[in-house]
Amino acid sequence: MVFKRRDRRQWWRIMAEALWPRGGWRRAFLYVHYRLNRLPGSPERIGRGIWAGVFVTFTPFFGLHFLMSAFLAWAIRGKVVAALLATFFGNPLTFLPIAVISLKTGHFLLGTEAEAGVDESLWTKFARAGADLNRNLQAVLDGDPRDWQSLAVFWNEVMVPYTVGGLLPGAVAATASYILIVPVIRAYQKRRAAKIRQKIEEKLQKIRAHHAAGADAGGRRE
Repeated sequence: MVFKRRDRRQWWRIMAEALWPRGGWRRAFLYVHYRLNRLPGSPERIGRGIWAGVFVTFTPFFGLHFLMSAFLAWAIRGKVVAALLATFFGNPLTFLPIAVISLKTGHFLLGTEAEAGVDESLWTKFARAGADLNRNLQAVLDGDPRDWQSLAVFWNEVMVPYTVGGLLPGAVAATASYILIVPVIRAYQKRRAAKIRQKIEEKLQKIRAHHAAGADAGGRRE
């Protein structure tokens, strides 16, 4: 295959680079910022795509953020590529605070009691739910009885409050991102358009000067 990596990465290296990119998070952030600024389209349309991407990162549907952000951006007439890039807002450095804020907000809105140390038990519940699902799928194949207790706890204590609680802070963060980024993109596009016009004008001036010099030389020969 043409695009196949020559040096196949081991699993631990993939996990390490997911937590800390090879060039560092600052370089990764600057790359996303650069790509967002250079996207074609109106600043408002790009901003709506960013809104969709940031909003989706406050949902607990990990693994589906790309698809969800693309669909939401399409639904609100935003830039789909901008939405995909904006899901970078949810990364290993921000997932934990996003989860804690969403869970606590969800428990508050639902009138339920959040567990003490929810930030410490969250990933344990994710792991137990995944293991529970895996065991039950195997039990279906083997014809053994199934136990959904861990999944039921996960659904009631994590998924429901996380989904409900992520709506409000997700909308706030997405709207703040839209308000902040649209003027930046507009200014960048104007500056870039001015530079392009300047380059075109400089080339036209060179062409005019070249033609004028040729005309003067032809006149002297005559």
